[in-house]
Amino acid sequence: MGRRAQKGPDTMTTVPPRRLAALLAFLRGQTAGGIALLGAALVALIWSNASGADTYFRLMALPIGGQPLDLWVNNGLMTLFFLTVSLEIRREIADGQLASRRQIAAPGLAALGGMVVPALIYAGFNLSDPATRRGWAVPVATDIAFALAALSVLGRRVPVGLKVFLTALAIIDDLGAIGVIAVFYTPGLHAVPLAAACAVCAVLYALRRAGVRAIRVYAAGGAVLWICVLRTGIHPTIAGVALAFLVPMDTTGHRLEAGLGAPVTWLVLPLFGLANAGLRLSGITAGDFGTPVMLGIGLALVIGKPAGVFAGTWIAVRLGAARLPPGLDWLHILGAAVLCGIGFTMSLFIGDLGFHGSPIQADVKLAVFTGSLISAVLGIAILAIRSQSLTPGPPPRRR
Repeated sequence: MGRRAQKGPDTMTTVPPRRLAALLAFLRGQTAGGIALLGAALVALIWSNASGADTYFRLMALPIGGQPLDLWVNNGLMTLFFLTVSLEIRREIADGQLASRRQIAAPGLAALGGMVVPALIYAGFNLSDPATRRGWAVPVATDIAFALAALSVLGRRVPVGLKVFLTALAIIDDLGAIGVIAVFYTPGLHAVPLAAACAVCAVLYALRRAGVRAIRVYAAGGAVLWICVLRTGIHPTIAGVALAFLVPMDTTGHRLEAGLGAPVTWLVLPLFGLANAGLRLSGITAGDFGTPVMLGIGLALVIGKPAGVFAGTWIAVRLGAARLPPGLDWLHILGAAVLCGIGFTMSLFIGDLGFHGSPIQADVKLAVFTGSLISAVLGIAILAIRSQSLTPGPPPRRR
């Protein structure tokens, strides 16, 4: 960490100069990814409601190797997304925003509150219905790419410290979402492929200890691991998470993360948006917005997520575990907390795990779209008002 002028609790986001350039480059990449993802999602939404809508749905259901195309995107290509996210998490834990307990305190408590409160709100609306309560985890995760893309609307009026805080929060949030998927969305385990997956992990770990640094070795091992995990009953994207914590986190890990950046940003995420954002709007009525699934997800994203994030941050500061970064106040934190209600990628992903092929999945998509859009507009508005209050007025006229 960089030197501080006085002793005391760390601020939420103290970024050493040597990390600042890399962090800003990461933020720009996430913003670009959010814009690409949004564009692909809009294409899917328009296509699924145009005259060629049947073509869209037939394409997504196109069988390839016994699995429809959309499942290949969600189970296969998204493994690269999870690998990239997990490499990012590991890097930040080793030498970044999550390298010490003091740095983790505020974004960690904020992320925890931002997961628990939305889950409770959804459960409150759906606890009595076994068909819908499986979606309790849909509103728990923040879409970092969309949230940072929303921040980019305000340009330089948004302090860098706020972007860093939001990034750290979303990274921990992603880690929590990965844990939820692994624990709660695994229908059953098959012992033989699970043993094989563990054996592959052991081999990769031994190779790392032996000093093997060739990316192609870990890429081949990751492919075998993905096949094993696919057969265990665990969602195969978890193979990407495991691989991220097995590769050497020196030149190899950094090269792998850098090499995956562009493909994930410009191919994987847009294809995910294209495959998952299709939704027929023609049959939707005002009454559909009053269903338990719609209310549970919508209110969890718009109200529960910011309430949990803001409360967690306030508790961290109140307990003396962290301080607000210089230049930020509680209205900044509120705006960022509201933006955390943008839950597009992980929310749709978990919704697919819970309701794939069910009519409920359409309600999930509509709720995620609506809640995320409202959160984006409100969050930008709050931060714009805060930025405007800092804008100096015109100089007084001379008499």
